[in-house]
Amino acid sequence: MAKQKIVIKVEMSCDKCRSKAMALVAATGGVDSVALAGDGKDQVVVVGDGVDSIKLTATLRKKVGHATLMTVGEVKKEEKKPEPAAAAVVEYPYPWNCYSYGYAPPPAQHVVYQYPASSPWWC
Repeated sequence: MAKQKIVIKVEMSCDKCRSKAMALVAATGGVDSVALAGDGKDQVVVVGDGVDSIKLTATLRKKVGHATLMTVGEVKKEEKKPEPAAAAVVEYPYPWNCYSYGYAPPPAQHVVYQYPASSPWWC
């Protein structure tokens, strides 16, 4: 069976609804990838093998909100064109003096103390 691309329009007004819809679709068996599309991020694009689009749409209606099945079709294989010779990539040396806290630690302080040349303390 070939991979299929399913586009479902779901009314999602907030980020919480979007993440809930994405998690719900991703948990469905046979789903390979999930993405949001459309101007208002109101379309869920599902790519997978053997995914029941009607059952998926019904589940989204029940759990998230009004959902409409837009398209179901086969995934078109994109032909990868060989990339032209890329410009030379300049690699910078690793910044060994980079600190994760945004500031450098204070320099090590060496305290030198000379004891007096007098008699020892126990005398």
